[in-house]
Amino acid sequence: MSQTATANFILRAGIAFVFLYPAINAYFEPYTWIGYFPPFTRGYVDEFLMLHAFGVVEIVIALWILSGWKVFYPALVAGVMLLAIVVTNTQDFPILFRDLGLAAAAFYLALANPPRLAYP
Repeated sequence: MSQTATANFILRAGIAFVFLYPAINAYFEPYTWIGYFPPFTRGYVDEFLMLHAFGVVEIVIALWILSGWKVFYPALVAGVMLLAIVVTNTQDFPILFRDLGLAAAAFYLALANPPRLAYP
């Protein structure tokens, strides 16, 4: 494996971990994670259902990124999700500031793996 491919895999694994950990940990400690949902998202569905549904989305994104298949799309979604978490939880910025660097890494991963366009 080339250095570029190895670096790409390490970055994919790191971003995947960022999405797998909260999804798995939310199963064991849901009250730790529910507070990160902004108030405007609450009250429509059960908070635990929303938390675990979001966890499923996180796991899908993580596994897709790890697979290496069309990484542009899940990496772009990952970057947007991380930015949205920071923007909608500004009161927690002293904790979430790291998510900005993780979002930048996800955006780099997306840009480093552009979609292949098929020409007729």
